[in-house]
Amino acid sequence: MSTWEVTYLEKGKRKKIRTQADTPISARHQLQQAGYVVLRVAQQVQHPAKRVSLTLFTQELMALLDAGLVVTEAIETLCACSSDEQALEMLEGLLEKLYAGSQLSQAMAAQPDIFPPLLVNTVASSEQTGQLANALKRYHFYEQRLEQLRKRIRGTLTYPLIVLTVGGLIVCFLLGFIVPSFSQVFEGVNTLSRSAELILWWGQLVKQSGPELLMGTIATIGALIVVCKQSLTKQLLMRGAMKIPQLRQQQFLTILVRFYRTLGLLLDGGVPVTHALRLAQSVIPVSHHSQLNTVVEHVMAGKSVSESLESQHLTTPVAMRLLQVGERSGELAGMCERIAGFYDEALERAIDTFTRIFEPLLMMIVGGIVGLVVFLLYMPIFEMAGSMS
Repeated sequence: MSTWEVTYLEKGKRKKIRTQADTPISARHQLQQAGYVVLRVAQQVQHPAKRVSLTLFTQELMALLDAGLVVTEAIETLCACSSDEQALEMLEGLLEKLYAGSQLSQAMAAQPDIFPPLLVNTVASSEQTGQLANALKRYHFYEQRLEQLRKRIRGTLTYPLIVLTVGGLIVCFLLGFIVPSFSQVFEGVNTLSRSAELILWWGQLVKQSGPELLMGTIATIGALIVVCKQSLTKQLLMRGAMKIPQLRQQQFLTILVRFYRTLGLLLDGGVPVTHALRLAQSVIPVSHHSQLNTVVEHVMAGKSVSESLESQHLTTPVAMRLLQVGERSGELAGMCERIAGFYDEALERAIDTFTRIFEPLLMMIVGGIVGLVVFLLYMPIFEMAGSMS
C-alpha cells in the first residue's frame, strides 16, 4: 500500500490528511465515504527506514509494557534510548499527543505514514479492555506470519532467477570469448560445413563489432529490467500467469490467507465485524474491493458473515463450514485464524511441489542451451574428421 496526501474541504476550510490506499482512487473514495469534498490526491514517498522501525517499535513497546510500565513511561524510555533521528521524531510525536491527553491509538493515527490503520484499530480496541500488550503480541505474530508467507514466495522465485542469471552469463562467455577463439581453426579451410560457416561468421562479427555487441547486450538487458519494473508490465505478466488454472488457484489461496488472518486479528481485538471487514480490504487486491464492499452491505442488512462471503466468492467450502461453526459457537475470530492456518499449510505444500518440479526442469533447460552451444562448437570438427576418413 502507498501513502497519499489528500486535500479536502471540511466546513468550508481546506484541510490535509495522510491516508494509506492502493490507488489514488481508493484514497479519494475513503474521504468521500466520510462525506468530505476531495480536492486533490498526491502520493507521499514513504521512507523505508520508517517501515523497518515499526517492527522494532512494537517489539520494544511490548516488552516494556509486559515489564509493568504504563504507555507514557514506556515510550519515554524508548525515546531516551533511541539514537535514530527518524525513530526519535516518531516517538516525540507520540509523546506530544499523549501529554495532551490523547490515547495511544489517537497518537498513532496522527502519523498514518508510519502506523497502518490495522495497527491503530488493534490498539484502539485493546485500550477499552486494558490488554494493550496482548494486542501488540497478536499484531506482531500477525506480521511475522505474513512476512513468512512473503519470504516463501520470494524464495520460490529467487532460485530460478539465480539459475537463469548464471546460465545467461555462461552463454555470454561462450559466445563472446570461446566461439571467436574457436573460429580461428576454420579460417584457412576452403570447404566448410554450415555449422562451421556459422561459427566463423560469428567469430568475425565479434572481432569486428565486439564493443558494439557488448554495449547492445548491456542496453538490451537494462531496457528489459526497466520494462519489467513498470507497473503495466507487471500487470500484463500477472494477467498472463493467472490464465494458468493452478497459479490462479494458488494466488486465490494467498489472498484468503491474508484476508482471514487480518480479519481474525481484528475480531480477536474486539473490532466490530463490519469495521473489521472494511479494514481487511487493505490486504487484498483492488479487484476484490467491490466484492468486499458488497459483503459489508449484506452483513449490515442482517445476513451472516459466512453467507455474505460465500455470495461474493471470498470463501471455499471448507472455510464456509468453519465460519458457520464459528458463528454458532461465538468463536468467529478463532475460526478465521484456523482458516488462515489451514490454507497457509496448503499454500506451503503447493510451493514445495512447484519447487520440486520447476527447479530440475529449469536446470535441464539452461543445461540444454549451454550444451547446444558446446555441441555447435565441436560438430564442425566431427564433420571434418568424417569427411577426411
